[in-house]
Amino acid sequence: MRIHQLPETLINQIAAGEVIERPASVVKELVENAIDAGARRIEIATAAGGKALVRVIDDGSGMDADDLALAVRRHCTSKLDQRLDDIRTLGFRGEALPSIGSVARLTLRSRPVNTPHANEVSLAGGVPTPLKPAAANQGTTVEVRDLFFATPARLKFLKSDRAETAAITEVVRRIAIAFPSVRFTLSGPDRSTLDLPATGEDRLARIAQVLGKEFAVNTISLHATREDVGLAGHVGLPTWNKANSLSQYAFVNGRPVQDKQILSAIRAAYSDTLPRGRYPVAVLWITLDPALVDVNVHPAKADVRFRDPGLIRGLIIGAIREALTAGGDRASPSASVGLARAFISPEASGETRRTDFAHQGRFGGVPGADYGGWQADRSPSRPLEASAPGFCEPGQPEMTGAVAPSARMGKTSSDPSLEAHPLGAARTQIHENYIVAQTQDGLVLVDQHAAHERLVFERLKTALRAGRVPSQILLLPEIIDLPEDDCDRLAERAAELAEFGLVLERFGPGAIAVRETPSMLGETDVSGLVRDLADEIAEWNSTGGLRDRLEAVASTMACHGSVRSGRRMIPEEMNALLREMERTPGSGQCNHGRPTYIELKLADIEKLFSRR
Repeated sequence: MRIHQLPETLINQIAAGEVIERPASVVKELVENAIDAGARRIEIATAAGGKALVRVIDDGSGMDADDLALAVRRHCTSKLDQRLDDIRTLGFRGEALPSIGSVARLTLRSRPVNTPHANEVSLAGGVPTPLKPAAANQGTTVEVRDLFFATPARLKFLKSDRAETAAITEVVRRIAIAFPSVRFTLSGPDRSTLDLPATGEDRLARIAQVLGKEFAVNTISLHATREDVGLAGHVGLPTWNKANSLSQYAFVNGRPVQDKQILSAIRAAYSDTLPRGRYPVAVLWITLDPALVDVNVHPAKADVRFRDPGLIRGLIIGAIREALTAGGDRASPSASVGLARAFISPEASGETRRTDFAHQGRFGGVPGADYGGWQADRSPSRPLEASAPGFCEPGQPEMTGAVAPSARMGKTSSDPSLEAHPLGAARTQIHENYIVAQTQDGLVLVDQHAAHERLVFERLKTALRAGRVPSQILLLPEIIDLPEDDCDRLAERAAELAEFGLVLERFGPGAIAVRETPSMLGETDVSGLVRDLADEIAEWNSTGGLRDRLEAVASTMACHGSVRSGRRMIPEEMNALLREMERTPGSGQCNHGRPTYIELKLADIEKLFSRR
């Protein structure tokens, strides 16, 4: 079989298979070209998910007739001279327009400044038409119709119109975050219009347009530099997390990327604060010398390759953890909003009230009726538990129903200075798990188990960094029966577990003997702790040392060593827990990412009762 050169059209179609995967790829290439041309307003229109039409109009510098003729030829670009290590634009490969034109019907119309008219060129299946004059404003208009008509097999691999429309929207959102000084408009019969006005250099305002106004109050800003590599952006509080990674945005020298190294570093930075299956929110800008990053490793320029990936990973992890630590015990305000909504009456939420209290008396009504979430069961066999003596209508006998033990008010602190602390003064404990504290301008509801779990976790990490975790010798070793495989895994890791203060050894077939436990855990469920560790080690299936899994091991131990739900606490214990939370970084969420406290401001409480 003899070697021969492929036809130009087939070469372009092969290139299109690498660069143009779907309609969203077309939008990405055309919008990036518009930004590189200095556009400040970009309008994108689509139809049928971009399969029938993609139109991009910009007000950039435009192209004259000579440039327009070269723009539809392969390997022609204005963004690259002789060097591949000094890329300062979004695109440079010189393949997008001819590749698109080889698989679709492409029309390119452009007019530079101070010229009497525009020029137009078209491609259909890779075959160009002669240039001709056209009418157009300054800038460039690109129309792509009937995508993949020249390669029908590619159409079979596209998703539904709705899915392709969503992919285009996501591409525009990512680019819009990177360039807040550009106005983006996305419209068409297949979508609702997305209009993102320019915000100048205000990145946070643009992020709010894309991700919502709640972004600003649920994130922490960060700035860090290491060896001439800069990192800036905003990262979400651990208690404000998502079910997928779509809310993670990374930009390298202004280029939107979806690089696995960066996403892995973000995930590692939150490894000890998020529950499994949840993802943090992050928007990061990385700036460095273009010579230190290769943006040409992926045809669609989605991935990049850093000359020193360890430096980038360490910078991201360190900066995010430092920002979260600087945030102290801050928790997401979104939980407070949910708490306030739970107390809104049916009238305030627009619902129809089932019973009019004015006609039924203060607590009168039908037994078992639902009064805005309160159940009034007045049957003789069950007195109204929430009723208090002396709170009845005149002439009515007092109701002396018993208050549930889990809701009784305990002794409270009489020291008013405690209310000046961020988490205030403990007032009571309800349901043996939640501490109610009063601050100067509101109240705080604390999950005692989640809060103490975080505190123990931080103590374990501190002790491990200082050396071996102190342990306590059990009077009698505890023998735990386990499957043989679990015994083997634990015995293999015994030396490393001893660094955590957990000393164990094999005790015959199918058993483990625990001789020492971490002293800071106090009395703990040793059997449950060891079984959970065995399960985690089996799940990791890792040949690396347990020190690489420090957070996971410490988290499991902390969970077993914390104040359990259902334990009654005296006021001194509750206040001591609040003070330690205020001193401990990251105490706003437990090791699994759940919030440890929710704050409700006095102003919000007054709104609930229509006092303001």
